[in-house]
Amino acid sequence: MHAAQGDGIMEFGLRRAQGPDAGIYGARAAMIAGCIGTSNVLAGQMFDVPVKGTHAHSWIMSFPDELTAFRTYAKLYPDACILLVDTYDTLGSGVPNAIRVFKEMREAGIPLTFYGIRLDSGDLAYLSKQAKKMLDEAGFSDAVISASNDLDEFLIDSLKIQGATINSWGVGTNLITSKDCPSFGGVYKLAAILDKKTGQFIPKIKLSENTEKVTNPGNKTIRRVYNKNTGKIIADLICLVDEVYDEDKSLLLFDPIETWKKTLLSPGAYTLRELMIPVFKAGECVYHSPKVMEIQKYCKGELDTLWEESKRLINPTRSTWICPTSCGI
Repeated sequence: MHAAQGDGIMEFGLRRAQGPDAGIYGARAAMIAGCIGTSNVLAGQMFDVPVKGTHAHSWIMSFPDELTAFRTYAKLYPDACILLVDTYDTLGSGVPNAIRVFKEMREAGIPLTFYGIRLDSGDLAYLSKQAKKMLDEAGFSDAVISASNDLDEFLIDSLKIQGATINSWGVGTNLITSKDCPSFGGVYKLAAILDKKTGQFIPKIKLSENTEKVTNPGNKTIRRVYNKNTGKIIADLICLVDEVYDEDKSLLLFDPIETWKKTLLSPGAYTLRELMIPVFKAGECVYHSPKVMEIQKYCKGELDTLWEESKRLINPTRSTWICPTSCGI
């Protein structure tokens, strides 16, 4: 989303997903992250999220010719007429035939509310600029130019730098699969045991010669620390559940592994927010998940609290802080 600089991202990954469930719930996750729609119609039905997309090359190839395929699609979907123009010859036939159909729609009095083309192969930067020129000259300057074809954040960023005129992106394989991180290194470690007689948690710790494997004992919670003036995240503070903090006092934070990395927050310069939300209490589920689009709205708000230095694609700033017990000074 960040690389697209405000352009819409469509989730196109079902056919590349690693199983049906991954396709459905991957689409859900993509929508939460900020996609404007998914091509997965079942996910759209299940989670009440927008369904968006175009047609396949096989649609074009099933007709006697490209123009007939475009006309038929436009008749079926006049309010969402995005035509795939690279089946045979993008600039030689695809874009000219799309323009011809758009002219026919306009002459027939059909409102061109959401229409355009999709590029799925070739030099996307060059083709998009040439297609934009052809569309503008024909009087269709507001036509959407969407692109697909193994896109990821780095390719989108590169196309933006090259001046590509693409304003809608369909991302499939690299969105629905974990290409850059195929395995998740998270593990379960016991941190505390509830003593049924006293009702108190007994802290437990795992020791190891590998520093990163040493656990933080005790029944913990997480409080997010924000800069009071900018609203940006300063740190996620890991602390014990019963610890009390006063925002009118100084707060010393340090990295849990590289403990010499410290920062001291002045009184009144920060705010704290509890992140942990109970899901089960006394064996009963007390949490009800909001709708996907509500979660997306919340997620967008949280993304706005990140510093730009943390959102850059190359060498983003990574900060992880922990606060020791009674660290308010």
